[in-house]
Amino acid sequence: MPPATIAIVDFGAQYVQLIARRVREHHVHSVIVPQDVTPEALRRQNAVGLIFSGGPSSVYAQGAPRCNKELFELGLPVLGICYGMQLGCELLGGDVGHTDSREFGRTPVEEIDHDKLLAHVPSHTTVWMSHGDIVNRLSADFIPLAKTENCPFAAVKHKSRAFYGVQFHPEVTHTVCGRQIIRNFLYDICGCTGDWQVSHVIEESIKAIKRQVGEKDRVICGLSGGVDSSVTAKLIHQAIGDRLTCIFVDNGLMRNREVDLVEATFREHFKIDLRVVDAAERFLTKLEGICDPQQKRIIIGHEFIEVFKDQAESIQGAKFLAQGTLYPDVIESGHSASGEAANIKLHHNVGGLPAELGFELVEPLRDLFKDEARRVGEHLGLPEEIVWRHPFPGPGLAVRILGDVTRERLDILRAADDIVIEEIRAAGWYNKIAQAFGVLLPISSVGVMGDDRSYAGQQVLAVRFVETSDFMTADWVHVDYEVIGRIATRIMNEVAGINRVVYDVSSKPPATIEWE
Repeated sequence: MPPATIAIVDFGAQYVQLIARRVREHHVHSVIVPQDVTPEALRRQNAVGLIFSGGPSSVYAQGAPRCNKELFELGLPVLGICYGMQLGCELLGGDVGHTDSREFGRTPVEEIDHDKLLAHVPSHTTVWMSHGDIVNRLSADFIPLAKTENCPFAAVKHKSRAFYGVQFHPEVTHTVCGRQIIRNFLYDICGCTGDWQVSHVIEESIKAIKRQVGEKDRVICGLSGGVDSSVTAKLIHQAIGDRLTCIFVDNGLMRNREVDLVEATFREHFKIDLRVVDAAERFLTKLEGICDPQQKRIIIGHEFIEVFKDQAESIQGAKFLAQGTLYPDVIESGHSASGEAANIKLHHNVGGLPAELGFELVEPLRDLFKDEARRVGEHLGLPEEIVWRHPFPGPGLAVRILGDVTRERLDILRAADDIVIEEIRAAGWYNKIAQAFGVLLPISSVGVMGDDRSYAGQQVLAVRFVETSDFMTADWVHVDYEVIGRIATRIMNEVAGINRVVYDVSSKPPATIEWE
């Protein structure tokens, strides 16, 4: 039987997987299910509670996503978040409408009636709101639990059914006591015991890989040298042994010494069959003159697939292609259980491989966040320098060079990137930062070098440091000024072609972590 599970019904929330992740943080298994999930499917998954996600729609709009009302007859506790609260209140006799007093961002909230959902939460606290609709009227079967200045029903519960609703988002870190509210729902309302561990992911993944691949076929794994593909390779190698062949595509868009690191790690440490493909000329030729970031990703994704197609011809019995796709890659590419999430950017390792490729896709980390993948890597015994290495985008430096990608600009960015990493390691900041990198901007900046004016051929480097636990939301790092100063001085002194360094202080949202 599956473990006791919280099912998150997806109504198109951009961060629906963040809810699932928050549940898992409390050692409770979670799955995301589509809005038309049936009671029978939930019983098979051993659901002990439901969470209705937020979403971009209005409950009263034509074609708005809705769930089967029979879900309420299961007798399972339900927590509705934002749109999920509005839908539940409407289905149970309330009224929802648009409000001119919209709430976005941090909002003070006041408790009206104490309840176990709000146990250990101060009567006055701050939550994260993001809504233009509100519940205008509750049925007589509801009890208001909290309010804000503009929202009379910020939290509610049903008198006889185990339905609870919050207009705010407890899953985001900006809601001060959001973690506590979710814990209250899981443990005090759903009766969860917190017995689900990351080690279960390993067991389930290995079993799933064995079922999918069978006993004879081979798997090709696309390696990048980062934690995602490394954990993927280790999981698959543990499942099928020497029927795994790893391929590292040197697309000419990698950081310095990337190929050397990958070869040393996988050939010497893991003893895995590794093939390194030098495809730099192929990729750079295709990218010549391309400045649009989405087009870059499309080209890189296409060439990535074509390289694997070429390699497959020399690997007898290769039927599967494994990739280290994580859930943030999936959700930002517009894939979700509801099919409603917005497409923020394309990821070359997500979704529909062309039929002519002839591979089936194996993505054992597809439902995990970065930190969960790292914990899996630790359980698998991967070296610390791999597990805690900062993320690197699949399209490589092509999306950290704004504008045209040329060999000259790649060399400039590689040199600058080395300095960034060297300095934060020396200052003890590397493990405090979730992701650190430089972005080469297509801007000519006036400067003075020696006694001469510099302009032509001089570019600007933006330094980006972020802190995050899930890579779905992120804040810029308040790093010591001395560290930034040393980085800027070294880059401008040592890297020909850069005469100005700036520091990016944007958060996600509204920005993304990468610039492209």
